[in-house]
Formats: sequence, C-alpha cells, structure tokens
Amino acid sequence: MNNSMINSSVSMRALQQKLDLTANNIANVNTTGYKRKEASFQDVLTSVKQQPRGFQKEGRLSPLGYNQGWGAKLVHAEVNMAQGSLVASENPLDVAIEGDGMFELTVNTLDANGQPVQQTAWTRNGAFQLSPGPAGSDTFYLTTKDGHFVMGADDNPISVPANHQVRIDAGGSVMAYSETDKSAAPVPAGQIKMVRVIRPQLLEQMGDNLYGLPQNATNREEILQTVDPAVPNEADPITVRQGFLEQSNVNLADEMSELTIVQRAFQLNSRAITSSDTMMNLANNLRG
Repeated sequence: MNNSMINSSVSMRALQQKLDLTANNIANVNTTGYKRKEASFQDVLTSVKQQPRGFQKEGRLSPLGYNQGWGAKLVHAEVNMAQGSLVASENPLDVAIEGDGMFELTVNTLDANGQPVQQTAWTRNGAFQLSPGPAGSDTFYLTTKDGHFVMGADDNPISVPANHQVRIDAGGSVMAYSETDKSAAPVPAGQIKMVRVIRPQLLEQMGDNLYGLPQNATNREEILQTVDPAVPNEADPITVRQGFLEQSNVNLADEMSELTIVQRAFQLNSRAITSSDTMMNLANNLRG
C-alpha cells in the first residue's frame, strides 16, 4: 500500500508540471511566433520485486520477480520548432521568418548586483517597430515592441534615417527609401542577423517569447549557427517575408485532448492514493 501511495504521489507531481505546460501552450495560442513546449518523462526508479519459489509453476516461462515502478518525473520541456502559419499584416515593419531560424536581439537587463547590462537573446516574433534614437538624433532603430534592438550582421543595431520607409528582402537585407524625395537612391540600413537553431532543446527560455543560451554553454555553434546570406543553404533555407507575421504553432484541438488525458491520469493517481489510505485505515482498525 505504501508503494502505491509513493508511486501515485510522485507521478502526480509530474502530471501537475505537464498540466502547467499544456495550460501555458493554450494561453499562448495567439502569441506571435510562439513555439509549443513538449514534456519528456522518465522513470524515477524501477526495482525488481522478488516472488516466492512457489510461484514457479510447471509451464511458466517467465522468471520469478516483476518490475515495480516508483513513479515518473518530468525531465525536460522541449521546444517544438515546427513552422507556424504566416498571416499577412499589411505592416511593412512586420517580418516573418521561414525555416529553423531566429532573429538576434540585444536585451537591456540587470545583473545580480542590479547593474544594467546588455544580453543577447533570440526570438521568432517579428513584430518590429521603429524607435527614436538619442535626443537630437535623426536616426531611428529597428526594435521589438518591448524596445529590444534588432541586431545586424555587423553586430550593431539596425538603424534607419528619419522620414524613410523600410523594405526587407527575403535574405534579410534592409533598405531605406526616402518619403520626401521619391527619386533619391535607397540607403542601405543593414542586414538583419539571423541564427539557425541546431539543438532547440538546449535553449533557455527567458520569458516574453525570448530564448537565450544556458550559462554552462561552452560552444554556441553546437546550439545556434549564424546565417550567412552569401552562402545559400538549399537543404535548410532560412528566409524572411516582409508584411507577414508567424502565428503560434499550437494546435488548440491537440492541446485540449492532451489536457483531458493529463486530467484523467491525475484523477486516476489521486484515487489510487485514496484507496491506499482507506486500506491502511482498515488495517489499523483491525481487532485481534
């Protein structure tokens, strides 16, 4: 009876984590560029329960003893990088990325001592905007809705002159066209820096649809590879589409089905604990 209670209680903790993961996917069904998370489980411990010799009957082929589990645990929440559907937004600053790639950003944050630092992050959310530069400057910077700078291939933020429209080709090259002088030649504004995701399960989730590298990462190239537009990759191409946004790859019907399965499994384990508690109570109340 104690074994069943331990098994059920351990499994209920893992199911609760899976439930939270599924609820988070459902909550972000309409989040631009969101990638659903999938749970991976493994056994906590498996032992062999020995049986008396009397169980060895004539004709029995299986050996004595049976495997006894002690529950399961959630070992990792993997990111599913499947492509989401593209929806036209009619906004020239919206950019959708096709392929296993991400945009590189610079995020202003605070370190452990409360000092402002800049951190590199990556995202699939291409809902960009133009933010004004320092006071007195006629330069605008391409940023996210939260004000994070979109980085260029030269590791500098993408900057656009004032009173210019932005056009972005499939390779991520940004050109600025004057709104006041239609005959003026376009001004090169930079090349959007993109990375190819090699091992998405090693990315660290930073919140706000941002991803970063874990602190113990020693070789970035094993997780993320910088995309070089000059070197085409026909096997795994990465392109961008201006005026489109990538929707979440969460399938609401699948998530609701998964939610029902997890709830039923949680209910089954809770009933197993209740039954074990009832049996222990009966054993304790026995009178000789």
